[in-house]
Amino acid sequence: MKKNNLIGTIIAIITILFISFAIVSCSKGGGSSYSSPPPPPPPPPPAGVTDTVNMMSMTFIPSSISVKKGTVVLWINKDSYGHTVTSVDGTSFNSGNINGGGSFTYTANTVGTFNYQCNYHVSMGMVGVLTVTN
Repeated sequence: MKKNNLIGTIIAIITILFISFAIVSCSKGGGSSYSSPPPPPPPPPPAGVTDTVNMMSMTFIPSSISVKKGTVVLWINKDSYGHTVTSVDGTSFNSGNINGGGSFTYTANTVGTFNYQCNYHVSMGMVGVLTVTN
């Protein structure tokens, strides 16, 4: 009977040690992380860029800009997930997907007011206005 109690005690101790090891291993970063790593820093702006819009937390900052004809506008995605910069008319400009840390430039050669959006997050209010003057 004492032998069975000893074996049961040894199994219990081994089980506790194994569970403790698993918990410690996971708490020290051994497990997976659910948060996204921060996006890489954006590249330096191309020559000629005179106005910049940041995409951050599903917002264009600033949400409205006014530039002179011929201005190169740079949009920088500061989020870790993709965005687009797409004119609402669908033809004036369309960046396609901009990965986190990426950017898009557009030379404003047409005078007018252009409403634009992130096609992925328009339902969350990610919209902007580009006004181009002479």
